[in-house]
Formats: sequence, structure tokens, C-alpha cells
Amino acid sequence: MKKIVIISVLSALLAACGSGTSQTQTGDGASGSAKPTGNPSYDPNRGTGKFTQVDISSNLDEAKAEAGKHVFDVKCNACHKLTSEKLVGPGWKDVTKRHEAVWIMNFVTNTDEMINKDPKVQAMLEICLVRMPNQNVSDSDARNVYEFMRQNDGVK
Repeated sequence: MKKIVIISVLSALLAACGSGTSQTQTGDGASGSAKPTGNPSYDPNRGTGKFTQVDISSNLDEAKAEAGKHVFDVKCNACHKLTSEKLVGPGWKDVTKRHEAVWIMNFVTNTDEMINKDPKVQAMLEICLVRMPNQNVSDSDARNVYEFMRQNDGVK
């Protein structure tokens, strides 16, 4: 149940906040000036985590979307709806239109750090009042969930 709540809150945060940017990432996705250590500054379009690039095709990968629906059913739907309606966390409608794929992937797999660093996530936390728990989603499950989000947003 804890994992379901965490994924649901994560998904809600992703859905509620958005930058209005496209889903395709090219390059490393980082921007901003370099720190003295050579690391790029925090990029609100990429978030923080291991993903710097997520290759997304223009067409939906139905097998990944189906696998992502299973993850949603098990870990996310207790707190998130597929509409814009808030449950515990925000609804998922149009989440892939508001956030870069790399940001979503980093949030799903690096929830705690994203909650601590990302201003969009922190703003959503003020609205939802529930911190999304870390669901320990694997990289492949996160990619499948992203594809299910795209399907929910009307990608064919």
C-alpha cells in the first residue's frame, strides 16, 4: 500500500506541474552555468537523477503502455486519477505535455531528491499536502509508466 501511495503521489505531482515543453529529449538535457566542480546547475526541465536523455518515438509503444498500465494499477491508482481531478495526488491528464520525458523519468526513479530540489514538485506538495513516497520503481517500469502516460494523453 505504501508503494501505491508513493507512486500515486509522484504521478500526481508530475501531472499537476508542467513546463509546457515537448516530450522528446535530445542531448544531455542540462542547462545553466557550470559550477566550479564542472557539474551543471540544477535544470528544472531535467530534474535530478540518472536520466539525461530519454528517446521517445512519435508513435506509442503499445507493449510498454500496457506494462505501464499494470504498474499504474499496482502502484499509482490509489492516489492518482487518469483525469485532471486530484485524488491524494494530482491527476495525470496531460502530464506528458507539461513535463519533459527525462524529468518524469527522474521523478519516478528519484522521488525523494526531486521532492527536495524541484520547485514545481515543492509547489505541488503545498497543494496536495502529501509527500509522494518512493515506490522504488525500476528504470524499465518508469519508462513503461511514461508510455502509459503518453497513451493517457492521447498519443497513438
